[in-house]
Amino acid sequence: MRPGIGYGAQPRADFAEHPGQSRGRLVPEQESPTRTPYQRDRDRIIHSSAFRRLKHKTQVFVYHEGDHFRTRLTHTIEVSQIARSLARALRLDEDLAECLALAHDLGHTPFGHEGEDVMHECMAGFDGFDHNAQSLRVVTHLEQRYAEFDGLNLSWETLEGLVKHNGPLVSNDGAPLGKFAGSELPFAIREYVAQQDLLLGTWPGGEAQAAAIADDIAYDAHDLDDGLRAGLIQIEDLKEVPFLRSILEEVDGRYPGLEEQRRIHEIVRCSITRMVEDVIAHSYSQIEKLGPKSADDVRHAGACLVGFSPDMIAQEKEVKRFLFARVYRHPDVLAVRKLVADVVRDLFARFMKEPRVMPAPWSKDLDKLTEAALARRVCDYIAGMTDRYAIDEHRRLFDHTPELG
Repeated sequence: MRPGIGYGAQPRADFAEHPGQSRGRLVPEQESPTRTPYQRDRDRIIHSSAFRRLKHKTQVFVYHEGDHFRTRLTHTIEVSQIARSLARALRLDEDLAECLALAHDLGHTPFGHEGEDVMHECMAGFDGFDHNAQSLRVVTHLEQRYAEFDGLNLSWETLEGLVKHNGPLVSNDGAPLGKFAGSELPFAIREYVAQQDLLLGTWPGGEAQAAAIADDIAYDAHDLDDGLRAGLIQIEDLKEVPFLRSILEEVDGRYPGLEEQRRIHEIVRCSITRMVEDVIAHSYSQIEKLGPKSADDVRHAGACLVGFSPDMIAQEKEVKRFLFARVYRHPDVLAVRKLVADVVRDLFARFMKEPRVMPAPWSKDLDKLTEAALARRVCDYIAGMTDRYAIDEHRRLFDHTPELG
């Protein structure tokens, strides 16, 4: 058995983040006598207002469609469980991996990716919108709970992992990479790194990489689960995807005649297990090949160390294509997406035209704001809304609000 794979906790690897060697916080604080910096970060995230609001934010299905579908909160909890499992197996810092998983969606708008797309459209003339950058803005500015600082004053490693858990954001010469190539980094990231360097040109630590791949695993599994339970897809449809077909054959071979509810659960359970075991095996192979001796070695490895094998990457892409075509683009889902898109557009336009209709403190000191600053404030206000609060605000301000169901 490889080190780290088993039931008991293992000593942290040399290449893990070690809380005693944290680079600290932007505003220095006395260390806790009972918690590591990453445990403290996790607790601050869980107690934040933004975290609580995730329970009423859409994952795929808007809140009125049923109580058993995932929300941003339940998705986040599932990601954190998988991230901890990966971190334990790979001898990374479990608390930091969990912390990053819990924070990764704090910047999401109401109404899932439709809300994000519309917000980016509305902010096109004002530096745009990106949910990952908004998560950074939430934990460094918008949460205003503490006497000595805005935000949560999280440790450097948490902020670094939150910003670039999917990889470097800039090249060696500072040019934006990935989806930001040819443009510029989001406003919130540019604003923050002017105060604290988050090494945007390197990979993040292994814990952030574990949280990122845990997000993919959880997303695929629970959207498959919710799609099946909502009747958007049928179990027999899974045969279209080789990865899912093999799992279906395994489940049916082991449990012939199993009732549908249990059959769905076994399919989802098997999917998670296969993906997690693939990540662990491939990551160990990468670690053995590159031999990192410290967390900084992981950052400068030039490649992702924690992730799927090439074969699983190809299989997982097929799963995502299937979900995109059969779940996310299902006519029933698209019909609701169009309605909620109008809600976000209407709210943004109204608040820009009449900002004083926003409640306090959003409506204070309006005469001091430039148009761009006002747009950012409106964006912050709407992005923080839950689905039902956005609907309530629309009803307050407009004569007709779409009926979602």
